[in-house]
Amino acid sequence: MKKVVVGMSGGVDSSVAAYLLKEQGYDVVGVTMQIWQDNELCKTEENNGCCGNSAVEDARRVAAKLAIPYYVMNFKKEFKENVIDYFVDEYKNGRTPNPCIACNRYVKWESLLKRSMEIGADYIATGHYARVEKLSNGRFAIRNSVTAKKDQTYALYNLTQEQLSHTLMPVGDYTKDEIRSIAEKIGISVANKPDSMEICFVPDKDYAGYIQRETGYKAVPGNFVDLEGNILGKHQGIIHYTVGQRKGLGLAVGHPVFVVAIRPETNEVVIGENNDVFAPKLYANHLNFMGIEKLDGELRCMAKIRYSHQGAACTIRMAGRDLLECIFDEKQRAVTPGQALVLYEGEHVLGGGTII
Repeated sequence: MKKVVVGMSGGVDSSVAAYLLKEQGYDVVGVTMQIWQDNELCKTEENNGCCGNSAVEDARRVAAKLAIPYYVMNFKKEFKENVIDYFVDEYKNGRTPNPCIACNRYVKWESLLKRSMEIGADYIATGHYARVEKLSNGRFAIRNSVTAKKDQTYALYNLTQEQLSHTLMPVGDYTKDEIRSIAEKIGISVANKPDSMEICFVPDKDYAGYIQRETGYKAVPGNFVDLEGNILGKHQGIIHYTVGQRKGLGLAVGHPVFVVAIRPETNEVVIGENNDVFAPKLYANHLNFMGIEKLDGELRCMAKIRYSHQGAACTIRMAGRDLLECIFDEKQRAVTPGQALVLYEGEHVLGGGTII
């Protein structure tokens, strides 16, 4: 019997994932990853997805109901180094990070997989709405879930072939409503628990406040400038802004304006009109190819530039050793440095990188 460690967040998706795998005949072990840095803060975050103390209590109850072994594993160090420190550094450098992608690659997979293999597991599994498939070329790739509404492939583009070969994602074959229905049928307490939408360690969505509060970093005010370099006013510090932002700028220019670029080297936030936020192409580095081993020549595909992006037709080619050029058929709004570029061929993830 193959052993699988299921990362249980206390939510309905990972709970049903554990149930489905047990039904399929796997030897299932439930694990919750303890990543909170501050136990007091943890106690206050009652509905906070994969991180709070309530997640442990919910997951433990589900594991008992399913009659599977359950453990809490401490990954605080890995989470701080690979997710929180990265998140803070990116904002300080004028970029907009995606901590969930870093958490998936380096904590939920790299660290959890290593520890799971050490206890004799063959696979790890999660409650993501995605599927793992082996393609005709022999490579593993993430495939869209059956429900586009809940598709979570964007946040998984950075997984390695080794990680994918030891990964199960049973929830990807179901819609959210079907998953909740299964949870109700088997009588688990989290059947109607709401989904967690925000970044787990910044539940109030005040990223700048979090950075200053947790690290002692003081945001340095600087100039808002237009595309010609004319000073328009003072900003509160670059960690408060992201490309495409319109609200909260505090600029009285008589019509809506947007953040076009952030320049950490001069501590300037560049302001422009709506059409200035559209870009015909982008460059990305820190590349990870998934459905293909490497990119030779040009390739037509679809690209997503943020989690909520619908995807855009494009042509990609290598522009350097770890540098990809992506040229869109139509200009795209708010191409944001620090966010992920994720490339698709049909329903499969080709790969991706970090927008620079």
